[in-house]
Amino acid sequence: QVQLVESGGGLVQPGESLTLSCTASGISFSDYVPGWYRQPPGKQRELVAAFRRGGAINYADTAKGRFTISRDNAKNTLYLQMNSLAPEDPAVYYCRARNPWGSANSWGQGTQVPVSS
Repeated sequence: QVQLVESGGGLVQPGESLTLSCTASGISFSDYVPGWYRQPPGKQRELVAAFRRGGAINYADTAKGRFTISRDNAKNTLYLQMNSLAPEDPAVYYCRARNPWGSANSWGQGTQVPVSS
């Protein structure tokens, strides 16, 4: 059974940095295609940054230049380094792992990132 647990969320001031982590169990992370998504208040879930099969990375326009996704397969952990946090970044941030066949996604429970205005 795949389990993803996010951590690292918390209240930050605009301009500050925060690093989120997502630790997977029940799978070998290196076989999966992981990514970060977020759901702002009252809005739909949206892509932040995600790996593609083959290692390329997709970033949302709002994340380019500020956020960096990385992974440590040995630790079964995915990271999201967020710099220059802005008032439009508050959301619940979710970790997603797509299975090797591309047929199913597993999601974490999310971690809250509020940004004070």
